[in-house]
Amino acid sequence: MSSYLKPIAAVTGSLVLAAALTACGGSSAASDEKVVTVYSADGLKGENGDGWYDQLFKDFEKETGIKVKYVEGGSGEMVQRAVREKSNTQADVIVTLPPFIQQADSKGLLQSYEPQGADKVNGADKSGDGKWTSVVNNYFGFVYNKKELKTAPRTWEELLDAKYKDKLQYSTPGVAGDGTAVVIKAMHDFGGKEPAMAYLKKLQTNNVGPSPSTSKLAPKVDKGEILVANGDVQMNFAQSKSMPNLGIWFPAKDGGKPTTFALPYAAGLVNKAPHTENGRKLLDYMLSEKAQKQVSAVGGGFSARTDVKATDANAIELAKLIEGVEVFEPDWKDIDTNLQSYVEAWKSATGS
Repeated sequence: MSSYLKPIAAVTGSLVLAAALTACGGSSAASDEKVVTVYSADGLKGENGDGWYDQLFKDFEKETGIKVKYVEGGSGEMVQRAVREKSNTQADVIVTLPPFIQQADSKGLLQSYEPQGADKVNGADKSGDGKWTSVVNNYFGFVYNKKELKTAPRTWEELLDAKYKDKLQYSTPGVAGDGTAVVIKAMHDFGGKEPAMAYLKKLQTNNVGPSPSTSKLAPKVDKGEILVANGDVQMNFAQSKSMPNLGIWFPAKDGGKPTTFALPYAAGLVNKAPHTENGRKLLDYMLSEKAQKQVSAVGGGFSARTDVKATDANAIELAKLIEGVEVFEPDWKDIDTNLQSYVEAWKSATGS
């Protein structure tokens, strides 16, 4: 998962902030700076400056005077980058999809901090020790080109059809959160690792190839360069406002129901962050009622707070999207423990 200002110093993709931040390497002077650095999975920043992050960062800077420096990539990519920088920490806040927020915790990247409003977040959507809290709820899904296909595919098996040859792509498991979600959903729907890998091996015949970022796939679907790709509801719903050919769907196994699972954007305070206090303030702001009410209206996502009941047009449309879709709960502990072996199994099956 897979996208993300003008008054804010925006940095996207894998651009390096080293020049700007090396001087901030955790010194006392750095802690006084009016800046906060966010490493985030893509999806919450709009392609045209109209995403949830765009509004959030603009409001946050106006109200606090703290500038947001922003770095975006796949969930796994952001965690790997933070790991490489452990001896000279650059990020203050990290936002990723599961299971990468759990991975960040297991690698010692996070420090405990329970933001204001976290008591209104469901227990399953936050860690018990305050290391991370969901800030935007979301669901895994796929997109298709409505103009070329007329109706969405219904099953995984349909994607093996020759008409999808070089017209299908999904982001890289182990690098992108939504790419990893492909493996998680396939394992659930097909009943285990072996049958899931057997299916993904067959699917590889039609697959264009790996993509480190999920957000880059929707524009290709909208233009008809490919017909089907993976994604997530929040990101793709937001993208569909400027991409008229984008439709969201949820694959079923042949003979079964369409399924999905919650794939929230979860945020944590980075251990030994150069601007810890500013990081705390941003996390508080992310979970504020004002920001959470903008999750659906601006960002096309689902509020992480149970007491924020969105009634805007987007919220109503989003609720309809997942009607009749079976929502399962992955075993995140198992996935965190065995993620590397699942990724290696996928690589072996697909020759990636």
